[in-house]
Amino acid sequence: MISAASGPPAAALLARERQSRREGSGIQIEHLPGCWMLQQTWNRNGDAPAPGTATLLRWLQASLILSPCDQGLDITNQVTLAGFRLRFSGHAQLKGSRPLLMFSFTSMELSWSSQLLLQRSLPSPQPQRLPFFALIELNEQQGTLTARGRGGGLAQWSRLKPEAP
Repeated sequence: MISAASGPPAAALLARERQSRREGSGIQIEHLPGCWMLQQTWNRNGDAPAPGTATLLRWLQASLILSPCDQGLDITNQVTLAGFRLRFSGHAQLKGSRPLLMFSFTSMELSWSSQLLLQRSLPSPQPQRLPFFALIELNEQQGTLTARGRGGGLAQWSRLKPEAP
């Protein structure tokens, strides 16, 4: 289980976002690959969500997995519970100086243990309705990535360190 990460105060987070909008975050595509475990969320104003939300998402092991591919990045968003895994997979690209991680999920899978129970193709959204994360900050020292989603919410993930052989 991933322990709770103390998130930055709302004022500091929003100040970093304003700076990122003005100057860009400097995040490059080669810095993004890895498994990112969701640690904390905030609403569009930077306020904490309903009590227990972050704990529930950590308990479900909500994760964002990014890996390099020919067209940018492969993206996977998944949660797990009692051996069940719900996974959305697709493709992502980094655009602009802020930048935006634009993505589209092309498939959904439900599995239990290693057995695939359900797999569905997902329709592509209209280009102007593509979901995205506006990347605010990648803190390599702390191993965190902070972004605002298309819906306005803020999220912070921690990079899962690969296990040593």
